[in-house]
Amino acid sequence: MIDEVLSELNSAVAKSQEALKRELGKLRTGRAHPGMLDSVKVDYYGSLTPISQMAAIGVPEPRLLTVKPWEKNQVQAIDKALRESNLGLNPQLDGDLIRVPVPPLSEERRKDLTKIAKKHGEDCKIAFRKARHDANDFLAKMKSDGDAGEDEIERAKKKVDEIVSSAGSLVDSSVQAKEEEILKV
Repeated sequence: MIDEVLSELNSAVAKSQEALKRELGKLRTGRAHPGMLDSVKVDYYGSLTPISQMAAIGVPEPRLLTVKPWEKNQVQAIDKALRESNLGLNPQLDGDLIRVPVPPLSEERRKDLTKIAKKHGEDCKIAFRKARHDANDFLAKMKSDGDAGEDEIERAKKKVDEIVSSAGSLVDSSVQAKEEEILKV
């Protein structure tokens, strides 16, 4: 029973870390990568569809993305979605290919992005603390129901704290690495 609590905690921690990794991957570092466009949705026959599901995204140069729609009649819709996104991109149409130059980041924008990275890290830590709270509540319930001995519960609580603290240090190092990547000119 205690093993189930610990495995659920590990699962929650892993999911939070994956979410953090996805969020940090979306942050722009001045270098073009296809994941930058993951948040852009295009009106595709009445439903909002991610660009990656309706076009091939390429990175021919470090500061250029190319978007080649699979349906040529969607070029205008994708161009409009890119212009209306809050990514600060200015796409250029070239026949049925859309070239998206990635402008260099200003110092102010870099600092804003580091704040966003820190916020994502803190959100992840909040998820860890919630998972720890849930695990400790479940362990306390097991103790009050007499399902496990007091020593077992104390060992399990220490293990819960170890899991959460090690996950927290991994989050700190991930956020620190992303900040360095963002601030590197």
